[in-house]
Amino acid sequence: MSEKVALVTGAARGIGLATTQLFIEHGWRVAMVDRDGDALSDASTGLNKVSPFEYDVSIPSQVDAMVDSVRQTFGRIDAVVNNAGVADFGPIEDTGFDRWREVMATNLDGVFLVSQACISALRDTRGALVNIASISGLRASTLRVAYGTSKAAVIQLTKQQAAELGEYGIRANCVCPGPVRTKLAMAVHSPEIIASYHDAIPLNRYGTEREIAEVITFLCSDKASYVTGQIIASDGGFESTGVGLPALRT
Repeated sequence: MSEKVALVTGAARGIGLATTQLFIEHGWRVAMVDRDGDALSDASTGLNKVSPFEYDVSIPSQVDAMVDSVRQTFGRIDAVVNNAGVADFGPIEDTGFDRWREVMATNLDGVFLVSQACISALRDTRGALVNIASISGLRASTLRVAYGTSKAAVIQLTKQQAAELGEYGIRANCVCPGPVRTKLAMAVHSPEIIASYHDAIPLNRYGTEREIAEVITFLCSDKASYVTGQIIASDGGFESTGVGLPALRT
């Protein structure tokens, strides 16, 4: 069984599901991890070379059990995509400690726990870690004190992982998606928000889940064998322009 195996968290929808589907196209097998059992069952049905694993990455005991189960099922782990996350936006003065901890538990603790539990398996395969942060971890924005801080921490965690795990042949990189045209985003973004994003993004559009998945799977592949410790914004140029003044473009 020499086919490579990817473990993808938050795999039941969005970027995680798109990444799973692209891995399959590239001939990988995939351990699909999500805490939403119903959505996970629906997403995995009909997909070849996948197995669903219903676990919560914010709970240490569940993470250990999940990694053991994945290794027993597939025999190896070649790449880990830490994609699971929660998006809870609100004013800073309305963000109590409980709300802060709920975001950190999945967005930061989950990345740490899964990565730590997978180090042994990744040492065996000289594999890859790809952590999914956000443009909100690179630039401050309103309503994102917990979310943005959690993603900024993931960026630093990635650099620490690259610095220490490189001697084992393990590569660690981070992808920071910008605005992505997900069903959820399109449902909650008003026409005014959409227009403002288009004005602020040099490519003048939202990204797609598939476009983010292309970057993730590249970083997991042998084509990126000398790439580690990198923070890649897949955002249509949003971060590079800072605040920007669209009216001064022409």
